[in-house]
Amino acid sequence: MNAVAGKEILTIVTGGVAAYKSADLVSKLMQAGARVTVVMTPSARQFIGATTFQALTNRPVYCELFSPQEHFLGEHIGLARRAELLIIAPATADFLAKMAHGLADDLASTLVLAVTCPVLAAPAMNNEMWSKPAVQRNLKLLEEDGIRLVGPGSGWLSCGAIGPGRMAEPAEILPAVQTLLAPTAIV
Repeated sequence: MNAVAGKEILTIVTGGVAAYKSADLVSKLMQAGARVTVVMTPSARQFIGATTFQALTNRPVYCELFSPQEHFLGEHIGLARRAELLIIAPATADFLAKMAHGLADDLASTLVLAVTCPVLAAPAMNNEMWSKPAVQRNLKLLEEDGIRLVGPGSGWLSCGAIGPGRMAEPAEILPAVQTLLAPTAIV
């Protein structure tokens, strides 16, 4: 069963080299029949263009908290209300820290606080960053708050190091999406 078809999925792309994988993830979600809206942080736009996501989703890409395109109450309210799943991919160390501590200083971080749907994060960062106690504490807090994490994987990183920190591949993220969107069985 395709639990993704027809679902409203909000995808936050944060600023990391792995942002290119987010385009593939969004494409695969669209091919599965999802309705996908993308929000980009300012740093994400340094790695990949909004035009890519507009072309893949046939929807506007949202970037600013105070420049409403569609929702008169603000994008953080309108987008949050229609989302059935929120995906953060890549989820940088900075963004994970914001999430863990409830900071809301841009559209993306405000959305995390405004949604009532399940949240799935795909961490991506340098292996040295990944190993820091602060990052591990933040991940533990997020899991305690009910955030579902996928990855990271281990392997070659863009900085030339080999180790943990690679964003999970879209093929690894999609089963978690299916699980979170699957209707619960009544026994």
